[in-house]
Amino acid sequence: MSDDFAASVSGVSALAEPVRRRLYLYVVAQPDAVGRDEAAAEVGVARHTAKFHLDRLVDDGLLETEFRRLSGRDGPGAGRPAKLYRRAEREVSVSLPERRYDLAGEVFARAIEESTKDGTPVLDAVRRVAGETGRGLAADVAPRGSESASEADRLAGVLACCGFEPRVDGARVTLANCPFHVLAREHTGLVCGMNLGLVTGVIEGLGCSGLVAELDPAPDRCCVTTTTASGG
Repeated sequence: MSDDFAASVSGVSALAEPVRRRLYLYVVAQPDAVGRDEAAAEVGVARHTAKFHLDRLVDDGLLETEFRRLSGRDGPGAGRPAKLYRRAEREVSVSLPERRYDLAGEVFARAIEESTKDGTPVLDAVRRVAGETGRGLAADVAPRGSESASEADRLAGVLACCGFEPRVDGARVTLANCPFHVLAREHTGLVCGMNLGLVTGVIEGLGCSGLVAELDPAPDRCCVTTTTASGG
């Protein structure tokens, strides 16, 4: 997660430089990939300056390149292929504290589809889909070599990757951040049910039979905490 965060911050910070930002905005506004000469002329900088900044945007994952003969001709005399720049497919966003509205959107969309298809009440569908999502996260995100760690630490390792900012105290895991904060404020019951299903799914996916998730809302943190399965 720290590598992803560093890459996102690097990509966003690259746009703080005014010339680089203008070049980026020009490139992404065009219907096709553009060459450095065109971009330099549009922004009003020297060709070598445009090349430096465009290549920096490529290094930071914001632009991609392709090579193509602008004349449209092939064979002798057609000229060398030009290096062209276009928007990268990678999406970059940084939110502090971390927000994961994309994850909530995936859960809600699948739950609505399920509810529409078979008549399952929406809240039930949200919790079920959230549970499936949590089990998937446990399989995909669990740190390697974590099997020897405590159940609470293993759970915290996965939830940290989702932006929950877990705090471990014995078997109790509290979540200092809700990645769905704005949604939770406006749609508390819906989001809290999703969080409970998600954390429960992660617990099940990790095989942490000694832990149970429960709703335990408090100011300034997520509504879900864990305790021992026996309730102790």
